[in-house]
Amino acid sequence: MTSDPPISDVVESTAADIASMETRGAATIAGAAADAIAAQARETADRTADPEAFEATMRRAGRRLYDTRPTAVSLPNALRYTLGRMEGDDVDTLRDSVVAATTAFTDRLDRAQRDLGRVGANRLRDGDTVLTHCHSTDALSCVEHAVEQGKDISAIVKETRPRNQGHITAAQLRDLEVDVTLIVDSAARRYLDDADHVVVGADSIAADGGVVNKIGTSGLAVNARERGVPIMVAAQTIKLHPDTLTGHTVEIEMRDEAEVIEADAREEIGEITIENPAFDVTPPRYVDAIVTESGQFPPESIVTLMRELFGESADRPWEEPDATTTDSTGPIA
Repeated sequence: MTSDPPISDVVESTAADIASMETRGAATIAGAAADAIAAQARETADRTADPEAFEATMRRAGRRLYDTRPTAVSLPNALRYTLGRMEGDDVDTLRDSVVAATTAFTDRLDRAQRDLGRVGANRLRDGDTVLTHCHSTDALSCVEHAVEQGKDISAIVKETRPRNQGHITAAQLRDLEVDVTLIVDSAARRYLDDADHVVVGADSIAADGGVVNKIGTSGLAVNARERGVPIMVAAQTIKLHPDTLTGHTVEIEMRDEAEVIEADAREEIGEITIENPAFDVTPPRYVDAIVTESGQFPPESIVTLMRELFGESADRPWEEPDATTTDSTGPIA
């Protein structure tokens, strides 16, 4: 009895790069995983004529990739999309189905931020002021496309403690020649009266439309709703979180306390507990629209898109057919 074909060197090197964070960022991780799955499909088809061996090897390759960073939601989504469309009665058909799925996935990924930006830009009017939180290239794409449409857009940018990602946002908006006012986080409520839209990104989006994003997003959204300022979430569909279809919750990462306070200052204060959550969850009732490359959706409708792309439940096509699992997938770090 011969063993199943080995895992491809491309899969191994891709897994190592993702695990070491040499490859990072939602879209980059998803694209690298899809490319590795395509390479595995071609190589496995050259090594076996047994459909069962082909499928078993593809699942092993999927598990190898998944285990590198299971909390990066875009990674299992790439595997769901590509391996979930594997079908056929012979190796050639199986290989072709996987390669076709990976091509469709990467093509969508290449267009996603541009298409999303055009959708979001249509929600912005000439003369609008947007208020941002943290740093999101998806959110920036909406502003960039609005500027390209000839609209005059201004921005109020929260600094976003403790890592001050708002400084990155401010710099990139200035590159677009957008007028920027940088404010401290605690001043957001005061400046909401000057904003026409709150525009934020997302680290992941739950099946009920709840938005997981940088800590402080939920408080901003609550204040925006009270002031009547619409909040738009810009997120590619790789940020959707299919595990939440089956009741799994989203893990909230706690980051290093050194981001909050320096060691000398902590010692001077005395015995205290430091907590530094990276994300919070904004309930869907505070979100006006989720903008994706597939269009804009009210938060309660995002589950329809999630099922269309990733299946009716939190399928894990990289697992053995009789395998069961109870772990959950958390937000992207």
